[in-house]
Amino acid sequence: MDQGRQVFAADLLERYAAKGRGVITCMAAGNDVIVLGTSKGWVIRHDFGVGDSYDIDLSAGRPGEQSIHRVFVDPGGSHCIATIVGSGGADTFYTHAKWTKPRILSRLKGLVVNAVAWNRQQITEAATREVILGTDNGQLYEIAVDEKDKREKYIKPLFELAELPEAIMGLQMETAILNSGTRYYVMAVTPTRLYSFTGIGSLETVFASYLDRAVHFMELPGEIPNSELHFFIKQRRAVHFAWLSGAGIYHGGLNFGSQHSSPNGDENFVENKALLDYTKLSNGAEVVKPSSMAVSEFHFLLLIGNKVKVVNRISEQIIEELQFDQASDSSSRGIIGLCSDATAGLFYAYDQNSIFQVSVNDEGRDMWKVYLDLKEYAAALANSRDPLQRDQVYLVQAEAAFTSRDFLRAASFYAKINYILSFEEITLKFISVSEQDALRTFLLRKLDNLAKDDKCQITMISTWATELYLDKINRLLLEDDTALENRNSEYQSIIKEFRAFLSDCKDVLDEVTTMRLLESYGRVEELVYFAGLKGQYEIVVHYYIQQGEAKKALEVLRKPAVPIDLQYKFAPDLVTLDAYETVESWMASNNLNPRKLIPAMMRYSNEPHAKNETHEVIKYLEFCVHRLHNEDPGIHNLLLSLYAKQEDDSSLLRFLQCKFGKGRENGPDFFYDPKYALRLCLKEKRMRACVHIYGMMSMHEEAVALALQVDPELAMAEADKVEDDEDLRKKLWLMVAKHVIEQEKGTKRENIRKAIAFLKETDGLLKIEDILPFFPDFALIDDFKEAICSSLEDYNKQIEQLKQEMNDATHGADNIRNDISALAQRYAVIDRDEECGVCRRKILAVGGDYRMARGYTAVGPMAPFYVFPCGHSFHAHCLIAHVTRCTNESQAEYILDLQKQVTLLGSEARRESNGGMTDESITSMNPADKLRSQLDDAVASECPFCGDLMIREISLPFVLPEEAQQVTSWEIKPQNLGNQRSFSLPV
Repeated sequence: MDQGRQVFAADLLERYAAKGRGVITCMAAGNDVIVLGTSKGWVIRHDFGVGDSYDIDLSAGRPGEQSIHRVFVDPGGSHCIATIVGSGGADTFYTHAKWTKPRILSRLKGLVVNAVAWNRQQITEAATREVILGTDNGQLYEIAVDEKDKREKYIKPLFELAELPEAIMGLQMETAILNSGTRYYVMAVTPTRLYSFTGIGSLETVFASYLDRAVHFMELPGEIPNSELHFFIKQRRAVHFAWLSGAGIYHGGLNFGSQHSSPNGDENFVENKALLDYTKLSNGAEVVKPSSMAVSEFHFLLLIGNKVKVVNRISEQIIEELQFDQASDSSSRGIIGLCSDATAGLFYAYDQNSIFQVSVNDEGRDMWKVYLDLKEYAAALANSRDPLQRDQVYLVQAEAAFTSRDFLRAASFYAKINYILSFEEITLKFISVSEQDALRTFLLRKLDNLAKDDKCQITMISTWATELYLDKINRLLLEDDTALENRNSEYQSIIKEFRAFLSDCKDVLDEVTTMRLLESYGRVEELVYFAGLKGQYEIVVHYYIQQGEAKKALEVLRKPAVPIDLQYKFAPDLVTLDAYETVESWMASNNLNPRKLIPAMMRYSNEPHAKNETHEVIKYLEFCVHRLHNEDPGIHNLLLSLYAKQEDDSSLLRFLQCKFGKGRENGPDFFYDPKYALRLCLKEKRMRACVHIYGMMSMHEEAVALALQVDPELAMAEADKVEDDEDLRKKLWLMVAKHVIEQEKGTKRENIRKAIAFLKETDGLLKIEDILPFFPDFALIDDFKEAICSSLEDYNKQIEQLKQEMNDATHGADNIRNDISALAQRYAVIDRDEECGVCRRKILAVGGDYRMARGYTAVGPMAPFYVFPCGHSFHAHCLIAHVTRCTNESQAEYILDLQKQVTLLGSEARRESNGGMTDESITSMNPADKLRSQLDDAVASECPFCGDLMIREISLPFVLPEEAQQVTSWEIKPQNLGNQRSFSLPV
């Protein structure tokens, strides 16, 4: 304890506090209020909070000498109880801070009240709630007072000490609100005993329960000037108690939430009980027992003689002695007693005339050292105020563990020290005793305690810890040969711990340094594990491949964080190691480019495989082609080459016949290179495939020629594929026929019969005369008699058919000539009132426009016109204008050009004949007639009102685009609407 700093200080508060009302006999305090009792029966109240003071005379009307025996004030300083003793007996009064006159408690007349217990949790300024009073004859009473009633609500007896009826010297009460009700805890002391009461309900029911059961008490016999009981109050709750008894100071903690039961059935709410013997306070001198006591958080204030000795409650050592500046006239009596103000945190001492204040200055500042000396390290840490104090606590624990050779525990404590010992000093301690495990533990704990900002120190310590782990692992391997096989060995546990360490420190360890360490110690598995943590997947995969663990390598490669390039890099090794797993992994991946896997697939394909073994590369290529719809020519060519090397060519033929581009508009049917495919199939002697490729390349002659070497049926099928070129198809069939005839080895007659049967298969494409040149010159005509006769009959039938067709054509020509002659005689009858369909003027009107008659044959004085079989009639110029307007632009230009040429030729003809007409001019077909015929075909081939021209007009809009301006002019734009009157029309 630092003796240089005073924790408690005693100062004179008021010299003449009794104000001439006698001498001070007793004192109480609460909430900065001091209440004094004097020898003349006066109660003096000092309220330091508001600076007020007044006196109350309790001896008024009482004969003889009267003295205040005890005075009590509640923690709030509002309620006061005082007992006066004189020749007339004893009386107890209650007064409130607001009252000017006290109220006598008549039911307590004759009883000397020695102790009062206030209900600290529920008391208010207006009401005391339940209060317990202890008397000189061992009785307990309950009273309650409301300030507004000006009198007590009730006074009722609670309990009486029957076994040993001693005076109640001290009384304390505490309450706790539970779900089942209010639990009361009451402690009372007599000169030799400490009683405890507890129960749920009201005070009356709690004490009534002790009529049927024994009272729990602690007996400490011995003489004492004044037995006292004190609770230390912290935040309105009692924390610990102290009893000033004849045997010593009996004290302990209070736990009002505990449910421990004592042997007699009462709830035991006292913990950590202890007895402070008075001999510890005498230092070998005669034992002098204290006359009064006060309790602070960590200390006892004991009044011994005229001094107050401050004793630490934990260490039981005297830390200070307080002297009081007493006046000379009161020194004979000395200090009478001590009292405390729990609310204000102050203590008071008093003699006959003066009041002294004892103040406290941070009494817990050195408690960490007190607990440390007692080796109560948890309490020492809890009371430490700064890192240096905590370091000293850790240091003591560490050195104690180090001395007892508990090095691992010592390492944990050393790791918590930050200031009073350097990192190097601590590590040297463990190195000096060759405790590598403890040193590693220290480093690991130090890492936990370092701040994240100490990156450099964290990295260095982590690296050192890594090396220590590796050293430990190697030592375990040397010490125990079975460590590798035994799963429960220390070696296996340290491996797990080391891996967990690497995982935790992966972000702070230097990657290169750590990998070199792991490599130098030969810890390949841990190197791979760390490489995986740091994302060095290439090292991990390479290791697994070396170990033959293809599945694990593929699992690593499938991780999202692994670069896709590693898949391609390790594909050759993996497919060689385990083709099935590798291909399955490829097919499960959706981001691989099969083209980049071609080197790996080529390497696998070049190795020998069993005949019944599934070709994994073919499986993957088929997956790419059929499922992924891959269009890469390299993939298709590789699959084709693998098919070509198989003994069975069925897969190859199916592949060649498959149309991979189906479903795509204008897409190709295949993506492999046909020339490469042909060259490959020729090399591997896959002739059927070659035939298919020739046909696909439109090289049908080569396809048939090659097919004839394999199977004539195949050649016939190839020949039949040509449909759009009859000459080529016939040529191909001739090639087949020649081969069939030349390959027959039977008798001549059989050969001829087979050849004739072959002709029937061609569906008449080949005749007997086509295949005769393929037979030898010495073949007899008799063998072909039947076939030749059949052929001649066919020719005869064709000739007869041609004759019939010629007769039909001649007859048709005669009919056409007759129709032409009849057409010249056709006429139409026109009513004289017939109107032109365009201009609505009469067709037969005289004096019409003759300008348009030029170039036409004159028909009297009338204008030229057209009459259609449907009955519609039109002037020539009206019809031309109408058709020109309704037809398309190019046709209109053509009609106008013909009209212009007809007009010019008609003028020239009139000038030459001077207006005369001859029969030759009518019958001859001169150029003008040809132009007129063309013009008639253009404008009068059909009636414009009944033909296609009128039908096409249905789709034309009513308003043409060029008439947009006219449409705009029709738009109605209202103006000055505001000036127009609106009116409704009757409906």
